[in-house]
Amino acid sequence: MMTSRERIIEAINHREPDILPIDFGAMRSTGIHAVAYRRLKEYLGLKGGVIKLYDVFQQLAEPEPELLERLGGDVVQLCRYAPAFGITNDRWKPGRLPDASACLVPEGYSPVRNAKGELELYTDRKVVARMPAGGLYFDQVDHPYANAETFDDIDAIPIGEITAEELAYLAREAKRLCETTDKAILGAFGGNIFEAGQLAWGYEKFFVELALNPELIRYWCEKLVQAHMRDLEKYLAAVGKYIHVIQFGDDLGTQEAPQISVDMYRGAIKPYHKRQYEYVRNRHPNIKVLVHSCGAIYDLIPEMIDAGVEILNPVQISAKRMDPVTLKRKFGGSITFWGGGANMQRTVTLGSIQEIRDEVRELIQIFSPGGGYVFNQVHNIQADISPEKVLAIYDTALAMRGTAYT
Repeated sequence: MMTSRERIIEAINHREPDILPIDFGAMRSTGIHAVAYRRLKEYLGLKGGVIKLYDVFQQLAEPEPELLERLGGDVVQLCRYAPAFGITNDRWKPGRLPDASACLVPEGYSPVRNAKGELELYTDRKVVARMPAGGLYFDQVDHPYANAETFDDIDAIPIGEITAEELAYLAREAKRLCETTDKAILGAFGGNIFEAGQLAWGYEKFFVELALNPELIRYWCEKLVQAHMRDLEKYLAAVGKYIHVIQFGDDLGTQEAPQISVDMYRGAIKPYHKRQYEYVRNRHPNIKVLVHSCGAIYDLIPEMIDAGVEILNPVQISAKRMDPVTLKRKFGGSITFWGGGANMQRTVTLGSIQEIRDEVRELIQIFSPGGGYVFNQVHNIQADISPEKVLAIYDTALAMRGTAYT
């Protein structure tokens, strides 16, 4: 019997492992909303431990070892020191989930409720994120380049650098995970370019400038990728000997099509992706490059492979042209599919328990042959998904572990 670590390594090297590899919550796009996590724990009668709200942006829970084992998780996350809004995860305090149940939150997480009942997060006395009244996660509302018009405007806004404090934290955590678990380790790096532009400039302005003033966006992208490359070198020097997968991100698709044309991706975004991904592949060939991109990205996948992508997540099978059979046939020899195991937009949200089980079984049969597959649902489990549905996903996967490659 392989260890979890060995199982993942086999799969991402396009070899069939002993049994189906599974990811439960080892990434900020394969996780579970803390409210759904609390309900799942209660349903299973798991009374020990305390729920940690490690991703305040999406309100995700950090999987505890007991639940990770129960659901067959083979991967753990090496999370960034401050995964969202600059709030660090090294110290914790009592807090509340959106449903008012108790949890632990990062010490620096102190949302303020405004007159409309919305929760707001502040940095330097400025609102940077807001959760609507009755909402379940935050939206970023601060766009630092919203008024940028010139190169000088861009130069006036500094791009942060990975700190010695974070590097020390990451090295300690990576070593601890490597020595105290048999799990594969996924290092969450980021390195976003396209999505970073949408958040930094605001969606409308970024698209307009990308189309009408590409030199301005190219100037900003160059500064950003230089910062990413500087941080990437330091990051890998600190944790490269411990991690097995490095996660980058850039949501490139909508429900119907890529957000930009293939030509625009090829000219405006791909060169910056390629510099990062090839750096990892050339300097650390044992670490696989995972890119998270939602949506209908079928037409971009060949370009992403050429840029150096080795693993694709979340495999949004509900988006246009993202047919599982076609994806596996066309690209299964070049990239590992990480996700795609349950349709969270339709089947899991709207379907019956039996429909969920049937779909999970069918998708595993499509994606698993020949290796190059790690099971997970399509993106995070949201707050309204019942424990019974979560278990329909993962218990079906567990039941198929020994038959996925026969």
